[in-house]
Amino acid sequence: MKLPLPLRICLAVLAVFAANTCASAAPKAIELPGAEAYPESIAAGPDGALYISSLGSGGVQRVAPGAARAETWIAPGAFGTRSTFGVHADAKTNTLWVCSNDASGLGVPGPSTVAGSYLEGFDLATGDGKASYKLPGSATLCNDLAIADDGAIYVTNSLAPQILRLRPGAEELEVFAEDTRFQPPTGAGLDGVAIGGDGNLYVDTFNGGELFRVKIEGGKAGAVAKLGTTRPIRLPDALRHVAGNVFLMVEGGGALDRVTIAGDEATIETIKDGLAEPTSFATINGVAWVTEGQLSHLFDPKEKGPPSLPFKITPVRVGD
Repeated sequence: MKLPLPLRICLAVLAVFAANTCASAAPKAIELPGAEAYPESIAAGPDGALYISSLGSGGVQRVAPGAARAETWIAPGAFGTRSTFGVHADAKTNTLWVCSNDASGLGVPGPSTVAGSYLEGFDLATGDGKASYKLPGSATLCNDLAIADDGAIYVTNSLAPQILRLRPGAEELEVFAEDTRFQPPTGAGLDGVAIGGDGNLYVDTFNGGELFRVKIEGGKAGAVAKLGTTRPIRLPDALRHVAGNVFLMVEGGGALDRVTIAGDEATIETIKDGLAEPTSFATINGVAWVTEGQLSHLFDPKEKGPPSLPFKITPVRVGD
């Protein structure tokens, strides 16, 4: 059936209007100030603010809801911090948890002279430091963290084959799970960590390129299983739970993926490739805000040259 000309014109105008509206509503990348930002991790607060850590300069930058640019929220070196890694906003305790590390062994001095690795807690309203826990042992790098429904915090140690835990009310971190498979022969080991819909813990290894499940049974670590993957994964980093046993994960090799786990197998589906060495992401209203870390330019500046500036977090549509 051929529509009358006036109606066809009206529909065409509406289509153009709708397309323009959708285009204008599409989120844009957010700039991170500073030539040494090198973002390592990102978290979304309960109000929609974004919090970004920095391996290069330290501190934490904040993007207010609706803002187009980040601003310094926790100053580099504040509360004894150094290079900052994993961040997690915990609305229940009004705390921004931050991994802080002496990364001088990686050629990154960072701010302050505090040695060792720490899990630091900052007031989510004011940014004031309020808690500090040193990682136990001599080989430590606090990389990323996940918080369980009971309030326990699980932390990955990249320099030892250990997942650490901070129980609610505890005064120190304890070794929750340890397995030699968590540490590859060379390079960084444990990185991303998430709690699945089955209540178990899932981790990846950065240089190892592997995924593992750690059973949680009666509050203790049970069997550790290496998961098969439908394709090789390149430098897996941040891992976040979505629903059931579906996760999102970034690969330092350039991709944001959807990971679906069934039994001991993980299906890897690439959502977006070609990202500039992504390190983490935070999801708000169906958009994953991905930190493009460009860390190879920090660790090997002679070979890689300067990074592309400004540093930025890139929006990727992942669903509703």
